[in-house]
Amino acid sequence: MAEKQQRYEALVHTFHGELYRFAYWLCRDPNIAEDLVQETFLRAWRALDSLHDQHAAKPWLLTILRRENARRFERKQFDYADVEHDHLVDERSVTLDAEMEQTVVQRQIAKLSEEYREPLLLQVVMGCSGDEIAEILSLNKNTVMTRLYRARNQLKEALSNDDDQLRGASK
Repeated sequence: MAEKQQRYEALVHTFHGELYRFAYWLCRDPNIAEDLVQETFLRAWRALDSLHDQHAAKPWLLTILRRENARRFERKQFDYADVEHDHLVDERSVTLDAEMEQTVVQRQIAKLSEEYREPLLLQVVMGCSGDEIAEILSLNKNTVMTRLYRARNQLKEALSNDDDQLRGASK
């Protein structure tokens, strides 16, 4: 039991921050994100004996988190509000321009359809490889690479349209 406890604590210590970041990107609510992470780790504890390869821990946990997020939509939800969700703020940005640019990029990523947004977030936010993303999403690696390519192109196009609109407004 002590060995299982140590393995579990190492997983929590190593992956809590990354899982929270990904959960926040999925749901855009800090409280729900924390709940998703807690439920993910609870399920991970119960199934820890099925994790034989420690190198597979990150994709394994991300898969659990994605499934927990999907379960969230199976349950009834009555709390709705017309209030903007909190945004993650990069405290290292020193200029207002950089902060606004980051906000624009985050909004454009959020507008991508889920089939393109998820692989992009797994790569950019979580640092997953194409193989890991394929495993997490249960897709062929070529499909993942195509979705990443299309996601980047859609994002690039949306951001260039924003730039064009801003330039036109300033003239």
